[in-house]
Parts: sequence; C-alpha cells; structure tokens
Amino acid sequence: MDQAIKSKILTLLDQHRTMRIATLRPDGWPQVTTVGYTNDGLTIYFLCGPDSQKAKNLARDDRVSLAIDDDTSQVMEITGLSMAARAQMVVDPMEVEKAMRSLMSRYPEQKSIPLPMPTPADVRIFRLTPIVVSMLDYSKGFGHTDLVCC
Repeated sequence: MDQAIKSKILTLLDQHRTMRIATLRPDGWPQVTTVGYTNDGLTIYFLCGPDSQKAKNLARDDRVSLAIDDDTSQVMEITGLSMAARAQMVVDPMEVEKAMRSLMSRYPEQKSIPLPMPTPADVRIFRLTPIVVSMLDYSKGFGHTDLVCC
C-alpha cells in the first residue's frame, strides 16, 4: 500500500469516532447502522450488544462494508473512506481490554455522564480487518476515489 494513501486513511480514522457499518441480514439485504469505533492502525474495533442484529448477522457472515466521512457544506470538499472488511469477534481478554480502553478514550466526555460502563461480558467486541479501502476526495475532482487493496 502506498504510504501517502495509508497516511490519509489513518488520518481519517483518527479524526472520527463514528462509522456506518453494513452487515448482511438473513434475507441477504444489507443492514446499516451507526456505531462508535476505535482503531489500531488500519484495524478497527467496535462493540455492540450480544443479542443485537449486528452480532447475529456477523455470526452468520463476517463480511461488512463501512463508511467514515464528514458532513460538509461544500460538495467539492467531501472526503471520506469506505471499506470492505472481515469482522471477527474478539475473545482474547487482553485484546478485549485494550479495545475497550481505546474506545472509551475516544469519548472522554463520557466520564462526566453517570452511566455505567459496559463490561466485556455485556457486549460483543469485533475486530475489522480491511480487504479493500476506497478513499474519497472530491478536491481532486467530482467523485474522485483511490482504491487500495489491503
């Protein structure tokens, strides 16, 4: 992967905290939801309820598609990324703890809200490994994308 493109991907991942993620329902239709995430390089982590539709969908099919971007007032300033990835449930306790700490550090304002933090037993944590990344940058031309295989 070209280092300049990788740097742009990492910058976008580090600048944001939410993504839209599509999983596949049992009937084959994609289901898109918004989730908070954290990343360690190109590896992305998110959590969801153990009985959530996302968790059930991922138990059947580990393929996901995701999008991360900004809402901008100027169409030619649109930047973002979309990604095809494989999702794996994280079961290693050390990796679970690391992902939980990292995710909570992305939301420092949460500390002032008296809500209980979920424990690893309360949630499912998934690791997303990218397969293909599409970098969107309209400043280079309407609909310009750089496609990168991982």
